[in-house]
Amino acid sequence: MNTLNREESNIAIAEWVTCCGNYTMIKSLIPTNQVFSFDAEEIDWVIRANKNTEFSTHIGVYKSQLIAILHPLDADGYEIVMDTYPYSPLQELKEDLRLVETEKYTIVKNAVLSKELRKIDDNSDMFLPVSNKPVLPQDKAVTAIEAWRDEAMDWFYKECEESKGNGIFKKFYTPSQDLKHSDKQLSYIICSFGLKFSDVYQRMLPTLIFISFYKDTANTGSLEKISNTYDWSTVCPPRCQL
Repeated sequence: MNTLNREESNIAIAEWVTCCGNYTMIKSLIPTNQVFSFDAEEIDWVIRANKNTEFSTHIGVYKSQLIAILHPLDADGYEIVMDTYPYSPLQELKEDLRLVETEKYTIVKNAVLSKELRKIDDNSDMFLPVSNKPVLPQDKAVTAIEAWRDEAMDWFYKECEESKGNGIFKKFYTPSQDLKHSDKQLSYIICSFGLKFSDVYQRMLPTLIFISFYKDTANTGSLEKISNTYDWSTVCPPRCQL
């Protein structure tokens, strides 16, 4: 597990803040086709420590690399002070990123028998969709990730020119309830930047998309992941709750 102590975490966070007004520095730190990656141990850590429906992910700079640092929140939304914090550097994908979205359907089949036990009616209806849809639909995740890849540097340049980088993200708030399912064995999580339009703020805003991958627990002999969940993070600024 990659960790920073409290002082290292604070220094890394402060270093990113100083970079936010420098477009050249940002461009060197953020290849838009790279992602963060957290293993099951790191996610277990934040789940155990977190006391809120969300946790925060700070952006920092450590050893000349952009990093994402996981911070748990207490019940009131304040960050819990810890001795160490897990982090991931921005890095190239080791393999193709496969997003899987499974929709479940219910088929109701009716059969009616007469008093003489003769079939007098037979029909079926399909009801769709039912529950257990991913938090973030697959097509929206793909669109946001592609927008980041193609337009992120234009977004950074605009922010540097118009606000000297004051509007550039410092951290993200991510829902915690779907990071790990009790009936599935988490393998790892890929965390990708995305870019999407906000109806509230009427402008494009970055997001972090946490894509969970699970091990095959059906004893099929395959390491193929059986499903994804997509968790959409909100960005600070503009939404800085505390």
